[in-house]
Amino acid sequence: MKVYATYNIKGGVGKTSAAVNLAHLAASSGYNVLLWDLDPQGAATYFFRVRPKVKGGGQALVDGTRSLDDGIKATDFDGLDLVPADFRYRNLDVQLDDTKRPTRRIRQLLRPLDGQYDVVFLDCPPSISLLSENVMHAVDTLLVPMIPATLSVRTFDQLTAFVSDFDGRRPQVRAFFSMVDHRKRLHRELIQQLSAERSGILSTAIPALSIIEQMAEERAPVTAFAPQNAAALCYKALWAEITASG
Repeated sequence: MKVYATYNIKGGVGKTSAAVNLAHLAASSGYNVLLWDLDPQGAATYFFRVRPKVKGGGQALVDGTRSLDDGIKATDFDGLDLVPADFRYRNLDVQLDDTKRPTRRIRQLLRPLDGQYDVVFLDCPPSISLLSENVMHAVDTLLVPMIPATLSVRTFDQLTAFVSDFDGRRPQVRAFFSMVDHRKRLHRELIQQLSAERSGILSTAIPALSIIEQMAEERAPVTAFAPQNAAALCYKALWAEITASG
């Protein structure tokens, strides 16, 4: 079972859009896929038309009252299941802190699903927190969408420094440029510069196209309702690059 997390310290960088489209692509290619929406805002849950509620909330998962399997819901897409968001996830850091192994709980919850799913995606809220440390221990690869802008680059450097100093399991970090407008000189220059200077940046970029915003209206991945659109083709290329990079 391969576990990915779409994660960034900074919000508003296309993290959830990536998680939703990549999960759909993985399922379309024949994998059994689970997407766990860990963001209390629940955008991924909304896109898949699932009610944003888990019985007992995060507390029930953390204290072992319920297993993760109890919260899994089917989506409209074959091979793709969802653990929905719950607004009570906003308290996860406090609840995790009360456990005996507060940085290992997400990994423990996922372990029984090995064999049931081939690929798991965690859509994470933007922060560095106890939940973030749980994600680090649980995943094989962090997928980091990054807008080609100075502040976004700064947060990427903060994240890579955090991972390199991480005491424990260190996931691979694979960044990719998101919300790219090739008409902007700054975008073009930063993409070229950073791709040359930093390792772990994938070559596929996700463009800033309005059809990605239409996901909220369609309540579906772009790769499902507009599979030949330029944005969908970029997500397909990104998924191919991710799987090829291990």
